[in-house]
Amino acid sequence: MAIHVTFWYEAEQERKGDAMKAAYPFGMAQALESAFQDQQDITIKTVTFFDKDYGLPDEVLESTDVLIWWAHVLHDQVPDELAEKIQKRVLKGMGFIPLHSAHLSKPFTRLMGTSCSLRWREGDRERLWTVMPAHPIARGLPDHFELPREEMYGEFFDIPQPDELVFLGWFNGGEVMRAGCAFYRGYGRVFYFQPGHETNPTYYNKNIQKILVNAVRWAAPVNFRETIDCQNPQPLEV
Repeated sequence: MAIHVTFWYEAEQERKGDAMKAAYPFGMAQALESAFQDQQDITIKTVTFFDKDYGLPDEVLESTDVLIWWAHVLHDQVPDELAEKIQKRVLKGMGFIPLHSAHLSKPFTRLMGTSCSLRWREGDRERLWTVMPAHPIARGLPDHFELPREEMYGEFFDIPQPDELVFLGWFNGGEVMRAGCAFYRGYGRVFYFQPGHETNPTYYNKNIQKILVNAVRWAAPVNFRETIDCQNPQPLEV
């Protein structure tokens, strides 16, 4: 059965940022989509903040198995109504993968219930450690690999304790970061993944692409529910 992925991103930086164009000459969407080009059972559709209905009209959201979300500067301009729809669909079983600065996005903060704030600094080298090698998202990954240049995100990262910590990031400035965090919310699964600053070509990295593919497969709905309302069943025993 095909897994239908929607990649949502702002596109604001591409419209205005030469630095991002240098990192992604064909656009970030092309780089991310290339991770799935050999995955015959995964389809990916790219939408942006500037599309009609912010790229996620009901018919698109309701046909999405896994929503990948990249955002940076327009968090507050995403309607609360849309964030609530995403939250409810995750609780019903949709997978949600917020990337990098989407830690402050409305859908993620709603699902976490915390500020999701952290420490940051541009321009460090990052070493990613696989700290849960038996996890499906870590399938085929080495025990560690390096990104020559990435934005430092460091602790304290104000999120709930992850249900599963898959990757830990270390930066040459000395900071560490819970870089790959898996959560279960209702019937859905959430995977926050830290790397992906827009001025670094992170999404061309083969290990990063492998993680994204693994994360989509892990986050795909397992037991989707059409309703999350309270039920009033008859007793099984009389």
